[in-house]
Amino acid sequence: MSGSAKPKRRKAAGAALRYEHVRQRPSAWAQAREKASRGEAFGGCLILLAAMAVAAGFALMVMTWGSELWGDTAPAWPGDGYGFAAAVGAVLPLGLAAVIVTLDRMKWRTSPLRSLGWVLASLPGVAACFLWAVVVFAAFRPKHRRDWDSGCYRRGNPCWVHVEYPYVWAVGLLSTLFVAAALITVLVRIANAREKAPSA
Repeated sequence: MSGSAKPKRRKAAGAALRYEHVRQRPSAWAQAREKASRGEAFGGCLILLAAMAVAAGFALMVMTWGSELWGDTAPAWPGDGYGFAAAVGAVLPLGLAAVIVTLDRMKWRTSPLRSLGWVLASLPGVAACFLWAVVVFAAFRPKHRRDWDSGCYRRGNPCWVHVEYPYVWAVGLLSTLFVAAALITVLVRIANAREKAPSA
């Protein structure tokens, strides 16, 4: 019978209708993380700008000083251009050793001021490596022979260097390897002496 039929129960309202959505504020950890990400992005931009400035300065030095170093300094060096190449080859391992030894002593957490001093002490080594790169890249001939024009054969330019000193690369490479081997030998002996000192 229609009179005895039970009334239908209404469905409960959805959660979205019963409760108002409350927007939570970001936690302190999330805020710190956001600030850190912004700082990393800013630091990355600074590093990129510094790298671009170094690359531009390097290219300018090669264009400005390269021909003078090979055209004027190298012929007047003891041993002529080959002596100059040997000296330049020795600069790289010496500069790298100076940088590694100084930067290895940095301890930013315990002594930031002293670490800053070691960074400053490494600058001569960095400058030596930079000078080595300028001299070496100034002697690079263009890749294609069609670019070996009359300007390339002017005094101090790359083609002139290879005509005057055809074995300059071999001399420079041998000098680099010899000095690097000598430095490694000395450092290994120093490390062994330090290990034996406490036991003695």
